[in-house]
Amino acid sequence: MGTVFKVQEAPTVNVTGTGDSFPVHRIYCVGQNYANHVREMGANPEREAPFFFSKPADAVCPEGTQLPYPMATANLHHEVELIVAVGKNGTNIPASEALDYVFAYSVGLDLTRRDLQK
Repeated sequence: MGTVFKVQEAPTVNVTGTGDSFPVHRIYCVGQNYANHVREMGANPEREAPFFFSKPADAVCPEGTQLPYPMATANLHHEVELIVAVGKNGTNIPASEALDYVFAYSVGLDLTRRDLQK
């Protein structure tokens, strides 16, 4: 028996200044965590708590990738995001130890189809 479709390897990003790459297994995001953005989205920052969501690892694109404008949207938003690469496993980590789990920081570009999101 053969494989029905090719299994993709985990996407990776280059680690600046080295020949190494960092595997991306999961992408966790926080939404509406800035008051101005909450207002921009039509919500009240005094009443709406930030929410958490995820994106698939294959949403990561290598630096320099040209992305075509997606079909079926007329309202594509871009946001510059702080990326925190977690470098080791853990659970129930005390806040005082959280930074021990950070491998690196980076900058990312997040694209969202706002008209479809609503």
